[in-house]
Amino acid sequence: MQPVGIIQHVFQSFYLYGAVAPTSGERFFLESPALNADQFQRFLDAFSQAFAASLNILVLDTSGAHTARRLTIPENVRLVFLPPYCPELNPIERVWRDLKDELAWREFADLAALQAAVTRLLDAYDDPTVQSLTGAAYLVDAVHALCS
Repeated sequence: MQPVGIIQHVFQSFYLYGAVAPTSGERFFLESPALNADQFQRFLDAFSQAFAASLNILVLDTSGAHTARRLTIPENVRLVFLPPYCPELNPIERVWRDLKDELAWREFADLAALQAAVTRLLDAYDDPTVQSLTGAAYLVDAVHALCS
């Protein structure tokens, strides 16, 4: 039986870019008006600055925004691409699923109200929660192997 709920036929949107550290629960999110190479470049630059003291590996799908030739990858960032059609391998997808579950069946007066709700939910995440969502054993083991 399918659940019944309120829906809104609104076609305004915004996008979230995000990165998580499965071993520690650290996270970085950036809201954006679009999902394209220019906005991904903005995310890369902000992420690089936020974690300037470390070498950072981003696991990504092969969307056009992530693979655009015009991207300038910061010195402290490395991109690792997943095989096509394998979102279950990307740790950030578990955060997006949790976030969507929290927002399901809720009604918002406008886009600003939705953005405020998303911001509150993102701010409520703590390191242990993010670690529990994203810290799959195979990934944590791989990170520890790289660091030893």
